Amino acid sequence: MPIEIQHIDVVEAQRRLASGARLFDVREQGEWDEVHAPQATLVPMSAFADRWQEIDGGDQPAIVVCHSGARSARIVAALEQSGVPAVNLTGGMVAWEQSGAPVLREPGAPPQLHG
Repeated sequence: MPIEIQHIDVVEAQRRLASGARLFDVREQGEWDEVHAPQATLVPMSAFADRWQEIDGGDQPAIVVCHSGARSARIVAALEQSGVPAVNLTGGMVAWEQSGAPVLREPGAPPQLHG
């Protein structure tokens, strides 16, 4: 039976982060360098098999983000199956940035979104 995962929006993610939740970005290094949430921890999907134990939301489910929400949904399902509580950030970094939430960029990275 497929596992049902929970999705949250940027507003709820920010509320949870303010309450102590942790945000994990599963995009690859180049995507991270271009733009990422300041409080996020990078755990690339390509390294997930070796690093999934690093994902811990503390007292709350871990919040997982990617570019648009598809990769992070797969990671959340895998975490949940492994007994690690996690939620998917709907819309990913696209939604995060469009909401006006704070971001960090590598110097010289383009200001526009992809997709």
